Amino acid sequence: MERDNIPPGEKKSCSVGSGLAEMVAVDKLRAVESLSLYGRQWLYERLKGIMKPVKGTKARKPKPHSLGGKRAAVAKAARRATPATRGQHSRAEVKRGTAAKAAAEASAARLGKVRKRPVQRQGPMTPIDVELPDADLPDPLAPVLPPIKREPGVDTSLWPVVAIVGRPNVGKSTLFNRLTSSRRSIVGDEPGITRDRIYGEIEWSGQHARVIDTGGILPDDPELIPSEIFRQAKVALDEAGSIVMVVDGRTPLAAPDYDLARMLLRGGKPLLLAVNKIDTKRMEEQTAEYRRLGIREILPISAEHGVGMGELLDQVFATLTFLPAAEPVEVEDETAEQGESRHRTHGEFQQHETSIAIIGRPNVGKSTLLNVLTGSSRAIVSPIPGTTRDAVDEVMEYDGGLLRFVDTAGIRRKGKTKMMAEKLSVVMARRHLEAADVALLVIDATEGVTSNDATIGGYAHESGRSVILVVNKWDLVTTGRTDGKPPADKVIFEEQIRNVLKYLAYAPVVFISAAEGKNIHTVLKLVKEVAAERRKRVSTGQMNRFLEKIDFQRATVPAANKMRIFYMTQAAVAPPTFILFTNRQVKLHFAFQRFLENQIRAAFGFRGSPIWFKVRAREK
Repeated sequence: MERDNIPPGEKKSCSVGSGLAEMVAVDKLRAVESLSLYGRQWLYERLKGIMKPVKGTKARKPKPHSLGGKRAAVAKAARRATPATRGQHSRAEVKRGTAAKAAAEASAARLGKVRKRPVQRQGPMTPIDVELPDADLPDPLAPVLPPIKREPGVDTSLWPVVAIVGRPNVGKSTLFNRLTSSRRSIVGDEPGITRDRIYGEIEWSGQHARVIDTGGILPDDPELIPSEIFRQAKVALDEAGSIVMVVDGRTPLAAPDYDLARMLLRGGKPLLLAVNKIDTKRMEEQTAEYRRLGIREILPISAEHGVGMGELLDQVFATLTFLPAAEPVEVEDETAEQGESRHRTHGEFQQHETSIAIIGRPNVGKSTLLNVLTGSSRAIVSPIPGTTRDAVDEVMEYDGGLLRFVDTAGIRRKGKTKMMAEKLSVVMARRHLEAADVALLVIDATEGVTSNDATIGGYAHESGRSVILVVNKWDLVTTGRTDGKPPADKVIFEEQIRNVLKYLAYAPVVFISAAEGKNIHTVLKLVKEVAAERRKRVSTGQMNRFLEKIDFQRATVPAANKMRIFYMTQAAVAPPTFILFTNRQVKLHFAFQRFLENQIRAAFGFRGSPIWFKVRAREK
């Protein structure tokens, strides 16, 4: 192959380094015409690998009659406006519009109504790199809002209570959801879904009351869970000022209905019989059969379709005793006392209580922990996995504040949940987790940290909840160990937790025994501390002085993700969110984010709470 026959003049006509121009020049050479097909292919691949286009050069436009030109014409026609829009912007329309505008300005100028506005010249922008004063700067992202006054919390403990009872699968949970206008209770076709007491609030004719949904009552069932459901229902009956007994209008009366009716009549409290699932007027004639229960007040309702709810609430509220409403107490503005601004949109408004969700795998001791923390028997405890289905909450007062603990159902994998009630309980558990402030991730010490624990911890981390790692059943691997192995070491066990849950390095670890009540006070102290750290705010001046002390050369960041931080400010709390004002709009590298997060935690704390970052490029 003779490559030296190429005239030097043809090479000089090509742009240096342009592969496309070189290939066009070679095609014009007579030497190429004498090459074989293999030789041309070799030369093309050779030039394609060696010659690179110069940065900034543009490719030639394809000829109109070529295939590329036709494709470009079709693409250009597709980008054109529609005929209706083109008619509005035609040349005639533009000329007429310009002429009309000029005539209007001329007539207005004659009348002296048009005045030229003076150009407002802005001075030079203040550089950001100047030295900041010692005083804290105001937050530039904070909206100017009026001071928000703190409203006193509503004390629902003085409200009258209405209990909804009945045998399993008669529609109690559906009626509860209808009265409270929520989906607080799980509803399904399977009998015995509700097991614990579920509290809600209702309002009717300007009056407020609390309503309790109970599990299906079978008084003579000796099994563990039915007997525990009956015990929970007895507690609800003792609290209630009025009782609504629900029966199924599509099935005949059964022996549990007669037993329950006799027990309720002996209690002497106002009793109302609600015959549920009466969807049509023709079915209302069947309600006369239920008078054999001995209850005077009978109402046909349909909880699913909302039929008869008004009549039911009228009769229920007529039997309740309401205490006189207390006079509202004016609360002084907290911001005036402290001399600092509060932003409702940033999550800094006063909280009346802290919500804590107890999450974890099934049968790790969540319900036992709830009962021990609140000092009650609020949740049903049994060795059977999956006992808890509905979320059970209880409020307690600790160190001058209110803590609401929410016991959630054990979260399993989707492939492990077969019944519809189990699937719904997992969904409700994640929903209550996202509504909480702090999450107590309970880990079984006898089984160690599993992949399911890591998945559940990921749910809490991604939702921005503060996390506390609670290792339960620690007594079974130390003092109460019966397998002959040496007792477990806290340091080694915590190291194993950190290796599996690396993304929860900020979460404190506490070892407890809920069954024996050991180290429970440490959990309460950590909850108060983590809740306070979650709502901590750092001023912009403190953050800028903090940035001046950081050696960013220690952070290993790829060249493509390097950036310069002009200043940083905290935009929100719960969780703490920081905005970085940089010179480039690039994604924050995970190594740099971890380095910056560690530096912030070392300087300001934020124990137990995740830290979020947002990058905002400086406008040119």
